[in-house]
Amino acid sequence: MRLTAHTDYALRILLHAAMDPEQLLSIAQVAQAHAISRNHAMKVVNVLGNAGLLETVRGRGGGFRLGRSAQDITLGEVVRLTEPHLQPADCGNCLLQAACGLTGLLRQAVGAFLAELDRHTLADAAAGTRLPFMLSPRA
Repeated sequence: MRLTAHTDYALRILLHAAMDPEQLLSIAQVAQAHAISRNHAMKVVNVLGNAGLLETVRGRGGGFRLGRSAQDITLGEVVRLTEPHLQPADCGNCLLQAACGLTGLLRQAVGAFLAELDRHTLADAAAGTRLPFMLSPRA
């Protein structure tokens, strides 16, 4: 199963924030560290902030940090937020759509995928991560 770049960026940004949950991060800092555009990073931070996964601070010296404990954020929650139409195949344009035996199986597979991600938290992922960008100064 392939996730969109939006989900990939969301997971990276959350993981970055989880590595030092008290630090106020800047969009420029995470964009540079992960080689993504500032525009994309800003959009992702906005989505995560609106969902309460990040706390955003406006103004000079502002930025963002985790909005909840990394222990309370499941990977499944993040994927559901950023992949609202998670489908492994384009069934909408298929000739077999009305009578396909694969549709239900794919739905079960997606359910199993999300159930597995629900078993793991951002803290679990952060515990196994050592990121070189954590040494870089705030940009």
